[in-house]
Amino acid sequence: MLAGRRVVLGVSGGVAAYKSAYLARRLVEAGAVVRVVMTASALHFVGPQTFSAITGTPPVTDLFSGPAVSPHTELGQWADVVVIAPATAATLSRIATGLSEDALVATVLASKAPLVLAPAMHTEMWEHPATRRTMALLEADGHHVVGPGSGPLAMGDVGTGRMSEPDEILAAVDAVLGGSPMGGVRVLVTAGGTREPIDPVRYLGNRSSGKMGFAIAEEAVARGAVVTLVTTADFTGDRGVEVVAVETAQDMAEAVWARAAESDVAVMAAAVADFRPADPAGTKLRRKDGPPGLELEPTPDVLAGVAASDDRPFLIGFAAETGPSDGAIEKARSKGVDLLVANDVTEDGSGFGTDTNRVTIILPDGTVEPWPMLTKREVAARLWDRVAEMRTGGSS
Repeated sequence: MLAGRRVVLGVSGGVAAYKSAYLARRLVEAGAVVRVVMTASALHFVGPQTFSAITGTPPVTDLFSGPAVSPHTELGQWADVVVIAPATAATLSRIATGLSEDALVATVLASKAPLVLAPAMHTEMWEHPATRRTMALLEADGHHVVGPGSGPLAMGDVGTGRMSEPDEILAAVDAVLGGSPMGGVRVLVTAGGTREPIDPVRYLGNRSSGKMGFAIAEEAVARGAVVTLVTTADFTGDRGVEVVAVETAQDMAEAVWARAAESDVAVMAAAVADFRPADPAGTKLRRKDGPPGLELEPTPDVLAGVAASDDRPFLIGFAAETGPSDGAIEKARSKGVDLLVANDVTEDGSGFGTDTNRVTIILPDGTVEPWPMLTKREVAARLWDRVAEMRTGGSS
């Protein structure tokens, strides 16, 4: 997908630099010609020989020791795209202010190629006001930012600031260079489990974490889509996603139905409650008053509402099952979807809260496509590949 494209890969000094070697490999596998620029700090985390072996060309590590008279201008003029992964707080600040004291930032300033940045740092550094100002400047300059994501960080910490995975960055590079069939496609995604109030304190809900919907939204953004995410769960991923926070099935229905006609593709990955308390208490229910009697009433059918709408988008439904997929097959036939994604949430490693999923794709005619156990991001990538085939007439 990147055949013949010239990529300058910048590596700055963060522990995530170990992922940069794999990113270089993935870029080469995609057909790109890759040249690497490393900061002095990056040399403490990964050796230049690694990149020499992967790309076939020694990396540039400073402005003066190599054979080139002006390595930064040579690279800057050569590049079709410049990618910096990891992009540390220091490197981001230097780029934003034009402080070209190292070979990497000098290359950025000497290039008219698009710049893709994959920030990586501790949460406190990412959230610091100085970094916020830096990112505002970089975005105002039109640079492309991938991530950061949330997860394990250095020193055993967990939080936002984790560098996006190499395949996510690869997809972003492809989209920036215009190689993505999803460039400009308007995508609507739902995620998380709705919460139906019993009283101001308690609610009826489910175990959905939103991870599958998040992966679908982030993969779509990485492929160039314009994504709106309607979610009940906190989303800390790609900042290119427009997030609409909701709580109940009614909230989700209103948000989705208002946006469906403006979308090209809608992916209903949220676990929406089928029923809600008909008369939630206005004050907290007390134990001393005994168990409350709960009368339930149906919630709006968000998926069916989209299917019945005028100018409806290409529609993908999800079905969380607890056993065989017979019910999902019937749902695919009755709900008016273009395809349905079913998974058995009782299987180990598949379903709510996991990082992996084993899904089955079901078409309205009853055709069933079982997929192996994959990470949720891999499921998202395969799903968008499948959608692309169907929307362009590769399948019916």
